[in-house]
Amino acid sequence: MKLGLVTYNMAKDWDVPTIIKNCTETGFQGVELRTTHAHQVEVDLSATERADVAKIFADSPIELAGLGSAFDYHSADSDVVRQNIEGTKEYTKLAADVGASGVKVRPNGFPNEVPKEKTLEQIGLSLRECGQFASDYDVQIRLEVHGRGTSELRHIQTIIDIADHDNVFVCWNSNFGEVEDGSIQKPFELVKHKIGLVHITELHRVEYPWLELFTLLKSSGYEGFTLAEIPGCDSLSDSVRVMNFYRALWSELNRTD
Repeated sequence: MKLGLVTYNMAKDWDVPTIIKNCTETGFQGVELRTTHAHQVEVDLSATERADVAKIFADSPIELAGLGSAFDYHSADSDVVRQNIEGTKEYTKLAADVGASGVKVRPNGFPNEVPKEKTLEQIGLSLRECGQFASDYDVQIRLEVHGRGTSELRHIQTIIDIADHDNVFVCWNSNFGEVEDGSIQKPFELVKHKIGLVHITELHRVEYPWLELFTLLKSSGYEGFTLAEIPGCDSLSDSVRVMNFYRALWSELNRTD
């Protein structure tokens, strides 16, 4: 497996050259760029600017593992759902242009006024449309295990089954609420065949069975990125120091057979 960084918090104020420099220095191999942050890899970039982003990553040792969007499809308002679907399509084009292999999307909860089954179906069908569109661009659609209620793996499984598309994947999110009697094996089994990306958080937190996660990922044949979604620091030097410690611990976990 490969170690990468989510820019949602640690790197939210870094531009692309700084991200590449710090990841290279600390042994991180890739990055998922979160929308709305300082690196400004957004859909309003021109064709030339998109090509420039693609080149800076291609000329570096750091892989652009994906783009992290905030698009979701659970709203009770059909117009809002359509806006999120079309936004995902535009973001997919951006991903293809800058050389990112996937786009992260999410469910974000259940509307109170709508039956859960209907919302799950709506999310699944929206994902199917997005996955089909993105397949023409060789970009994966990755559903983050996210949202109040919707983050339950049984619901994620239902959504993925409804989407029923080979270009729709799960982004495992390492949520503490999925731990059952100290284990994540049961919820992991529900979606292990569809995991296309993994987010990991604070590896020192004993409430989550990190060693079991790494063992399960390896036994399932997963060879992709595990992306660190960790808090930032007050200074750049402290951030680099934390990343070095994080990589050292990750390396020990990754040695499991």
